[in-house]
Amino acid sequence: MLKKIALGVGVVLILIQFIHPEKNLSDDNTFDISTKYNVPTEVANVLQVACRDCHSNKTAYPWYNNIQPVAFFLAHHVDDGKRHLNFSTFTKLPIAVQNHKLEEVMETVEEKEMPLESYTALGLHKEANLTAAQRQLIIDWAKAQMDTLKANYPADSLVMKRRSPEGQARD
Repeated sequence: MLKKIALGVGVVLILIQFIHPEKNLSDDNTFDISTKYNVPTEVANVLQVACRDCHSNKTAYPWYNNIQPVAFFLAHHVDDGKRHLNFSTFTKLPIAVQNHKLEEVMETVEEKEMPLESYTALGLHKEANLTAAQRQLIIDWAKAQMDTLKANYPADSLVMKRRSPEGQARD
């Protein structure tokens, strides 16, 4: 019985090697955060190695992405990251949402929720392990962008409207 189960699992593992999820490889930067916001080179470099693989439309895939079921896990991970924050489509968002996303960047980096431990565990993506100085750099940058928004937009336009249970916006 155990041999049949092992054989079945083996066959499934071999067969799924021929199924590959769509890769996240767009080069469209039309609505990238850098088109509207000042992103100094030092900040851009940190975002590139620590954030953009999961939070943009262009992922640099590791070699093990060609092995299933790892590719499915990575595809889900990237899709989930982009759902929360996508630097490639950032300026398409309403200004209040952009402001809120910058605030979330500050909070998640400060609280060491980002980058995810699963991304940097076991020495994988060790370049994404942020130093205290890199964390402060990102926090200061996001705060400066929020200050710029505050200086250029009415305060009420930077506040996200709460939604009623029926989905209607309300103040």
